[in-house]
Amino acid sequence: MDYDEVISAFFVPTPEGTVPEPTRRSGIARRLRDAIEPIAMHPVWSRRNNAALADLGLDFFSGYAWSRAAALGEPSPSVVAATFAVFEPGMIGGAYEAGRAACGRTEMLAAREVATTASLAEVLAGADVAAAADWLYDAVIDLDRAGRPIYAGLADIAVPADPMGRLWRSAEMIREHRGDSHIAACVARGLDPAEMNILTELWVGMEFGTYSASRGWDEATLHGAADALAGRGLLDGHQLTDAGRAFRDAIEDDTDRAQAQLVAALGDDVDDLIADLDSWSARCVAAAAFPPDAYKRAAG
Repeated sequence: MDYDEVISAFFVPTPEGTVPEPTRRSGIARRLRDAIEPIAMHPVWSRRNNAALADLGLDFFSGYAWSRAAALGEPSPSVVAATFAVFEPGMIGGAYEAGRAACGRTEMLAAREVATTASLAEVLAGADVAAAADWLYDAVIDLDRAGRPIYAGLADIAVPADPMGRLWRSAEMIREHRGDSHIAACVARGLDPAEMNILTELWVGMEFGTYSASRGWDEATLHGAADALAGRGLLDGHQLTDAGRAFRDAIEDDTDRAQAQLVAALGDDVDDLIADLDSWSARCVAAAAFPPDAYKRAAG
């Protein structure tokens, strides 16, 4: 799938004023997560980045898989699938192998950094991001790495010198630190990958199967996972029960708690920082460098 096909499929805006329930949470960890998402994922969605990776022989999905997995070095496809967790293993493993076959890790990471920094500089032209970038980087670089492989790998990659690049890398590390923590919380509660997807899409407010299908899961697997969740009292048909919503709320609470060290490092006076990040992320969305779908942004 090339970039324009992806844009056509994913860049469908939700009605103005749509506020998914999870984004109403007032804790710093969740507010920060929502504020940085378009910045952290800039290399995935921006046209400039996709063009740079296309020059290396990568399409959208192989570029996504290889560039994200490269934080781990050059792992096997099964390790990539296990670490990403929420994707159908054959799909994400195949995309990763295609990406790795197209270009080397060093040239891909270099092209990604140059393109991301340039693209953000264009989208955020005139914004002074240096102080925010330093604040975020200082808070995220020395967090506990245990059980957080993608975060740990990113922390070992040299941070860009340019403030725009440093802002992006810091946001990316925060995102992956939370993502690694979230997977651990899901596994601890006995969920398999398809079940993780279903609970998240319904909790955020998406229709059953819509988000999960984008991650490679077929209908038979999803219906089997829904039956398993219903057997635990978490679903009624394709809707969350009260118990199911409480169960998914508890996973989010566990994920927030796993970022307590980050929140402490940021300090209490973060409202202005988060407001700046929100405004910069809004500019990314307006520039078509992140999907305008509020549910997609809330789901991660």
